[in-house]
Amino acid sequence: MLQGKKIVITGAASGIGAKTAELAAAHGAQVISVDINKPAKPVGEFIAADLSDERSIDELVARLPQGIDGLANVAGLPPTWPAPAVVKVNLVGLKRLTVSLVPKMADGASIVNLASIAGLGWPQARDVIQESNSLQLGDVDAFCRVHGIEGARSYFFSKEALIVWTMENRWTWRARGIRMNTVSPGPVDTPILKDFIETLGARAEEDMRTMDRPGTPADIAPVVCFLLSDGAVWIRGTNVPVDGGMFSNVLLQTSGF
Repeated sequence: MLQGKKIVITGAASGIGAKTAELAAAHGAQVISVDINKPAKPVGEFIAADLSDERSIDELVARLPQGIDGLANVAGLPPTWPAPAVVKVNLVGLKRLTVSLVPKMADGASIVNLASIAGLGWPQARDVIQESNSLQLGDVDAFCRVHGIEGARSYFFSKEALIVWTMENRWTWRARGIRMNTVSPGPVDTPILKDFIETLGARAEEDMRTMDRPGTPADIAPVVCFLLSDGAVWIRGTNVPVDGGMFSNVLLQTSGF
């Protein structure tokens, strides 16, 4: 499915990123794994990078080759981390990497951003999301203070803004055939699942009771790989929930069904 394609995958040291790197390689991709930590078993070439740091992102882009066919932005921090760090890695650094890498992408390339079911309330955050459009890494701390983005809100906001940014840029690079989509997992059994349960408390416990089971990286990675493939060329600016039916449950409840 990805035979001969150059695919960059961030967050490749663990969880969904590691599984996506493994599966992409199995589908024939030339994988470039990116993470702040070195994977125990790196897939393809490994490059260390800190997505909360402008210089590190720029150095990463400089090291990456021309002709990138796909970028999977999987790296992310859970809501137990300080709010500015979450917003930097999950949103602002992700955007800087993506925009900076576009000139090195091949025509017809695919960008896949890992969002979350936590971002589905984006219509209620419209004004703050708009204000974040030009946000730079050096301004994130002040932005979070001004808008009261703290605790778990940092994670929700970062994913809400990421979904909107993806939709807004559905046609930005259409002349070159470059498309961008998001995947929104529900609760996934990764090393940071406990962080979500700890932070969200009763809300997370209710979600877990509603679902038949948490997801696994193996549930998410195939969807990311499909969106990176040529089979998804006419999917643009779409958010794909991969959540065991949780989004459908939320939609029905909010609509009174």
